Parts: sequence; C-alpha cells; structure tokens
Amino acid sequence: MRKLLPCLVWGLIVSGSLAVSAADWKVGIAKTEITPTQPTWMAGYAARKHPSEGTVHALWAKALALEDARGERVVIVTTDLIGLVREVSDEIGARAHQRTGVPRQRIVLNSSHTHCGPVVLGCADIAHHMEADDVAAAAEYRGVLQEKLVRVIEAACAKMQPANLAFGEGTAPFAANRRRIQSGKYAIGPNPSGPTDRRVPVLRVSDENDRPMAVLFGYACHNTTLGGDFFRFNGDYAGFAQVELEAKNPGVEALFMIGCGADSNPQPRGTLELAEQHGKELAAAVDEVLSGELRPVRGPLAAAMDRVDLPFVDPPSKEELEARRGEGNVYQQRLTKLLLERIEKQGKVDASYAYPVQVVRFGKDLTLVTLAGEVVVDYAIRLHKELDAEPLWVAGYTNEVFAYVPSERILSEGGYEGGDAMVYFGWHGPFQPGVEDRVVGLVRTLMDRTEQALR
Repeated sequence: MRKLLPCLVWGLIVSGSLAVSAADWKVGIAKTEITPTQPTWMAGYAARKHPSEGTVHALWAKALALEDARGERVVIVTTDLIGLVREVSDEIGARAHQRTGVPRQRIVLNSSHTHCGPVVLGCADIAHHMEADDVAAAAEYRGVLQEKLVRVIEAACAKMQPANLAFGEGTAPFAANRRRIQSGKYAIGPNPSGPTDRRVPVLRVSDENDRPMAVLFGYACHNTTLGGDFFRFNGDYAGFAQVELEAKNPGVEALFMIGCGADSNPQPRGTLELAEQHGKELAAAVDEVLSGELRPVRGPLAAAMDRVDLPFVDPPSKEELEARRGEGNVYQQRLTKLLLERIEKQGKVDASYAYPVQVVRFGKDLTLVTLAGEVVVDYAIRLHKELDAEPLWVAGYTNEVFAYVPSERILSEGGYEGGDAMVYFGWHGPFQPGVEDRVVGLVRTLMDRTEQALR
C-alpha cells in the first residue's frame, strides 16, 4: 500500500502544478472533541443491549469556514456521529447565525454515520433499548453536543486567514453494494454486481504560501465495518482515515464528509483491524489525489437551501393505530405508541416529510450538493449524469438523518432501504412513488438559484 507523503511534500508537489499566487480565500479551521465522557448508549444497531465500554479513538466535530473575496461565507461541519435530527440542526443553525452572522443555508452539517458513536436523541430512537436513565444521559449529551457544534463554528469563523483551495478526485476499493436477493426478497448482503460510488472527492486547503492546512475528503459507504457486538467508541473507517492522515501530516486537519452510501457496506467487515485497514486505504487514496494534479477553486461562493415534501403512503388513522396496539414485534409496538403520541400532541400523523436540500457553488470550479437522510447511491449516479456541473461533489447524511431516502428503483424493489427501515426512524412509511424526482427536482431548482447568484 502506498505510504502517505509528509505535508511538506504535498505542498511542494502541488505548488509544482499550481502557480503560487495571492490567496483567493479566507479560511478558518477549528475542532472539538465530542466523545461522551461516561458510558453512553451507542447508535446504529438495534442488536445492542447495553451502553458503551470505552473508546478506541476520540470522536470529533470539525469546522471549515470559507470566505470568498466578496466576504460571502460558508461553514462546513463534519462530525463522527450517526446523524443529526432537525431539532438539533435547527438549533445549531439559529445559535450559530446569532453568534457569527452566517445564515442557516450556508452551514453544512454532515455526519459520518459511524455505528460506533453515541446515540443522538431523536435519531432512530425506536431501535434503542434504553431505560429512563439511559434516555436522560442521551438527552444531556445532546444538549452538550449542540453547544459544542455552535462553538466550533464560532471558533472557525474567528480564525480566518488567507488561503487557497484546490480540488481533485480519486477512488477507493472497499465499498460494496449491500442489496441482494434472498428468498425472493432484497436483503442486506454483498452484491458484487450492484451499483456503488467509489469516488474520493478531495478539497485541499493551503495557506498563502501553499503550505497545507486542511483536507476535506469524502466516500460513499456506510461506516459499518464493525457490528452490533462492538461497544467501544470510534469513527469506523472514516475515523481511522482521519487519524492516519493527521498522524502522517502534523498540523493538517482532516475532515471526512460521507456521500450517498446508504446501500453500500465496507467489504470485508467485522473486525477493528478491518476498520483500520479500510481507513488506511481511504487515506492512501486521498494522498494519491494530493500528490497529483489539482484544479484551483477560486469562487465566488453562492449557496441555497430549501425543502420539498416527500409524502408517505396511507398515513394511519387514530382508530387504526388503537386497533393495532400490542401487535407486531417490539419495534412495531413502539412505533404504534409513538404515532398515537403524535396524534395526541399535533392532532394527526404526519402525511409527509419536509426534506432539505442544500447547494453550495464555488464559482464554476466546484459544486457541492448536500442531501439529507440515508441516501442511496442512485442519487449520486443520476446527479453526476444529469447536472451540468463539473466537478460535482454529492454528500448524503447532511443536516438531518431522519430515514432512508430510496431511489425510485429501490422503492419499487422494497427491502430494508426501500421501506422496511422506516419503523426504526418512527415513520409509518414507505414514501409514495415519485420521491426521487421530487428530490432531484429541488436540486435542479437550487442549481438555477445559485447560478443566478453567481452572475
């Protein structure tokens, strides 16, 4: 496996392909540790039956604040977490706007979706077998987390300095489609012939003397090398990739932003050694990009964010829910109870979900599309094919992780990602047909909106 190059060599190689010039940007970088300080229930697997038992490596939230020559600013926040929910993201956005002036639509909150991080209360709560004291600990952690994420945004915005950006793209081999036919139905298991997105997008941040400061990189694969029998906090392959890059390059912050990997798993998987192996493979892919020809990214910035309703199929009535009390497995029973509580509180069951999409344009040099939820690979494939934007970076698990977001193909096929997982997120689901076109349609609208802003 290729060794990572020291950060000094990165600077020398890249400066050979990019002429050193006056800085086009101002950039601020900050991070804060978000590892729970006490045993806490872990997120991602319904099979877990007790809280955490220690830590392999620390979990982090990292912020990259970017400002163009006009003073327009965007902040990208990456977290070693299963995901944030709307209540958390909205609160973070409101507080950060108040303290920094950066509006919500210009704050990107991406979660790596590690299945070895803490529960973020509200995200797939039905999957967790928590007692009252566990819920109280999770609620306390969520409150601390919100403030830490606001402060890391604030800290990044307070450290702005001249910088340059450059973009490149590589590949990493370990993502494998995880939807295969078993007994006539789609089940989770390796499918070598299924679609994947193995791109590794890389944004290099260097100071005005072309010395590397940070690298933002991505990959479209579930952070599920480790299973529900593992009880120590870590970032899975994405965490190990960041650790590797930072260890080999002191002073360079590594930030990971996950792509549309909802229907991809790492292969092989199952041990801590494999998680570290995949992390090193991804770090090597990032190094390969940084050692090659990178495209300057000059801006200016434009950003937009909006929502589109994704309707659910046949929301149940109160009478239907009352009739099914006590029926089904424990998760279905919890869902029935939750839906009845919603009716009591808001008078009805939700008929749709207001789905957020965000687009950030770095002039004509780079377009970032962020999608909420557990987004399947078909979205990245379609957007890369249809959008008139090159290069294009598509991220999933951004701002809100509220459910799986199936493509039309997967919705019709069914299975876990197609609708079966909805119960764990507290939805009666599945979505109605047309979900993919609604999401892509909003992406196109925001592309047009940001295009106008760039003129």
